[in-house]
Amino acid sequence: MVSRQPLGVAADKPHRIALENGGVSSTISFLFVSFMVFSSIGFLYAFLVFNTPNSVGCREDSEGSWAIGVFYGDSPFELRPIEAMNVWKNTSSSWPVANPVVTCGSVSDSGFPSNFVADPFLYVKGDVLYLFFETKNPITMQGDIGAARSIDNGSSWEQIGVVLDEEWHLSYPYVFDYDNQIYMMPEGSKNGDLRLYRAVDFPLKWKLEKVILKRPLIDTVMVEYGSKYWLFGSDHSRISSKKNGELEIWYSNTPFGPWKQHKKNPVHNKGKESGARNGGRPFFYEGNMYRLGQDDGETYGKRVRVFKIEALTPYSYKEVEVDLGIEKPTKGKNAWNGARSHHLDVQRLRSGQWIAVSDGDRTPSGDLSRRLIVGWLLILAAGSLVFVMGMLLGYIRCSVPVSWFTNNIRKRSDLVFVSERSSLLLSKVRHYCTRFNRVSSDLRCKMNPKTSLGRFAFLAILIACIVILCVGIGYVYGGSGGQEQYAIDNHYSQFTMIAMTYDARLWNLKWYVKHYSQCPSVREIVVVWNKGTPPDLTEFDSSVPVRIRVEEKNSLNNRFKLDPLIKTRAVLELDDDIIMSCDHIERGFKVWRENPDRLVGFYPRLVNGPGPLEYRGEKHARKFNAYNMILTGAAFMDHEEAFSRYWSDQAKAGREVVDEFFNCEDVLMNFLYANISSGVTVEYVKPAWALDTSKFSGVAISGNTQVHYRVRSKCLEKFTRLYGGITDRTVEFRRRKDGWDR
Repeated sequence: MVSRQPLGVAADKPHRIALENGGVSSTISFLFVSFMVFSSIGFLYAFLVFNTPNSVGCREDSEGSWAIGVFYGDSPFELRPIEAMNVWKNTSSSWPVANPVVTCGSVSDSGFPSNFVADPFLYVKGDVLYLFFETKNPITMQGDIGAARSIDNGSSWEQIGVVLDEEWHLSYPYVFDYDNQIYMMPEGSKNGDLRLYRAVDFPLKWKLEKVILKRPLIDTVMVEYGSKYWLFGSDHSRISSKKNGELEIWYSNTPFGPWKQHKKNPVHNKGKESGARNGGRPFFYEGNMYRLGQDDGETYGKRVRVFKIEALTPYSYKEVEVDLGIEKPTKGKNAWNGARSHHLDVQRLRSGQWIAVSDGDRTPSGDLSRRLIVGWLLILAAGSLVFVMGMLLGYIRCSVPVSWFTNNIRKRSDLVFVSERSSLLLSKVRHYCTRFNRVSSDLRCKMNPKTSLGRFAFLAILIACIVILCVGIGYVYGGSGGQEQYAIDNHYSQFTMIAMTYDARLWNLKWYVKHYSQCPSVREIVVVWNKGTPPDLTEFDSSVPVRIRVEEKNSLNNRFKLDPLIKTRAVLELDDDIIMSCDHIERGFKVWRENPDRLVGFYPRLVNGPGPLEYRGEKHARKFNAYNMILTGAAFMDHEEAFSRYWSDQAKAGREVVDEFFNCEDVLMNFLYANISSGVTVEYVKPAWALDTSKFSGVAISGNTQVHYRVRSKCLEKFTRLYGGITDRTVEFRRRKDGWDR
């Protein structure tokens, strides 16, 4: 008996080793194939959904996506953004100009790649404004000092380029006059000192004038007050310093020093929400001096606070917070400064008007890092589900090869003890692998892929794996989720939305207003109320002003009534029962800004012959790969041109047809556009999706499609006799380079 046992073990060992090696091989093969399949799915999803043009500048940055805006007011406490001032620039297709006015895109397009721009300071020289700011270089990953120039009071900026570049990070370019010279005092705390540069060829060339303080002060400003010069800055290098909560004051008789410390330094060393760290240039108003500070409580650079300085001497300092008065953004991450704004520079122009520049970001500090962590955790979870799927299919078995064990050790030594400990560890691992394989076997028995339950479980895990994978990739590559505007020549603008409705569709309207008021370029929503008692404005949850225009007569012609209260050139006529994404609304606005003489919309139609004219749906247009009409129930247009054209004497007969059929106002607008121009008058933008909420309410005019189409066919015949045909005015799909008309 004793002699047979080793023989049995020896005879069984090759079989066990083969089994274990086969298990390892099948596991590796399954995981490799799964990795290739799911990585291909992930790559395809990222390419189709998140594919963006390859650019050196404007890459997503862990520090944020800062941009710069301009504000105006009769005082520094009544500042309003440039879009509220109704500034128009025809050359940039900006009607009106909207913030931000300087972005990483405008700097990158000028030949100086930038990930973001921040810390703006103004320098006024006659009627010319100069703007100095930090620009993040995506190659060196450090800040440089950039500059821009404006000759139209800040509505547009010519990029000059990088004017100061050192081997260390630069930011906060405080520019000021002294003794008929122009100086810049940027933050360079990474170099451990505070430096003063003098302009030798303003604004392009700067020369180091002096190291005025060998302290790594950050966000430092200098101001003349009470026959002395005062430095306000924060030193985070001290052991007891509270980051973003510390403020020191220094004073001297000249900007060059020597500088003496304030007797109460640090004058602040509190929490980071205290506003101790500077947030811009101090300013004077009505005999008082005010200091700007950052509130970094909730997130770095959350907002700017302003403090009235009541006492400033070498021995005392007192400040009291006052209200700055700037309107807070209401669109969250869809606004360029929706999450934070940590810098403001206010100056008075020769005209007496006050101007300010401010930076802003749509996402809080650390947003990129958080999204990357969540995204990769979700991708790891998807990988875990793949592992579970392999267990159910029997491809994954956990084993420890016998060859890993140390055998035939004859002599005991320290090496023997190490080997024994290693064997003990491997034995435990082998024990747990055995238990794991038993669990796998139990799962396979209960969810056999050959049974209905097993196939259902396998399919559910597969779908969950793909969904979790795509969501994770969305976090990693999809950005912050905020919707951004599309620039034209690095300029932004806004438009007014117009919805025509009546009392039976109020629930549609509330949903409509809440959704579209969040779109970045929407300035106002005008509701044309045709019938019934109008709602109270307090019933709407809106991020922009809502105005209800009550009409005396229930007529579809009211859609295009001239409205002198509209402050934008562009209007989007959009039925209140159509819901689509803000991104595609913004795409349509960009295309219209490129073609402001056209109707730009989301629903194409084709009117063609031979034979009697017949109104048909979009499938008919797709069949012939052409369209010659855009439904104005979802279209951008120049409201002055379009509405004047619609209410002209020439269009009177057409308006009577609209009232007769209570239909076809959009068809009439297309005929009027085609009648006045020999070129292209319509432009199509394809939405990724659109929801027609009238299907839920049953109050649509076009509820019976066949009857609706027959009425419109009659309109086509009448409008053709009145204004000429449009059958030869076709435009092909897929002709634009942006691919938005496919």
